[in-house]
Amino acid sequence: MYIPKFFKIDDIEKVNAFIQKNSFGILINQLDGKPWATHIPLVLETKNVNESILFGHIAKANKQWRGFQEDQDVLVIFQGPHAYISSSWYDHENVPTWNYSAVHVYGKIKIVDNKTLYQHLSKLVDTYEVGNSNPVRVSNMSAYMIENQINAIVGFEIHITEIQAAEKFSQNRDEKNYNNIIAELENKGDRDSLEIAEAMKKLKR
Repeated sequence: MYIPKFFKIDDIEKVNAFIQKNSFGILINQLDGKPWATHIPLVLETKNVNESILFGHIAKANKQWRGFQEDQDVLVIFQGPHAYISSSWYDHENVPTWNYSAVHVYGKIKIVDNKTLYQHLSKLVDTYEVGNSNPVRVSNMSAYMIENQINAIVGFEIHITEIQAAEKFSQNRDEKNYNNIIAELENKGDRDSLEIAEAMKKLKR
């Protein structure tokens, strides 16, 4: 991913928090010489200081998994909020642009066995059930349900080799124009514009 120096994120804790917040990613690999992509929830797990993985699963009916050869390189894209920035918001002539945040994760993918897949499913469900008044637990599901589910999916782990992260939040603008962009985004009022405006405020502090 092309990242101008103004917008690059090097803080790994911030990157990890971003992935956890925006964990519905796009998994991309090659199959028969053609790019394939699937939109799926993923869980980030840090094994130690130097090793992190993403884990998830896809439907066995989805041919993409046939390209998950041992140690194949894959890309996962995590997208945050984004908003159009009009050049009419500046006090000088310029061109329109777009503010956004995104993380690209590169890694080696491998298919996991059913025991590991069960563990991953348990962690995945527990992660997304947090806050529910009556949380679902994989351990409480019937053996029949679990067996049918596991037979219909392919579990995988991605051992992360590189992370590229960007926050393009008008950091290259002077204070007057920066503050005006925030105000204009707040005036627009849609969810993404408000999230970008709030992120820009936090960046100033």
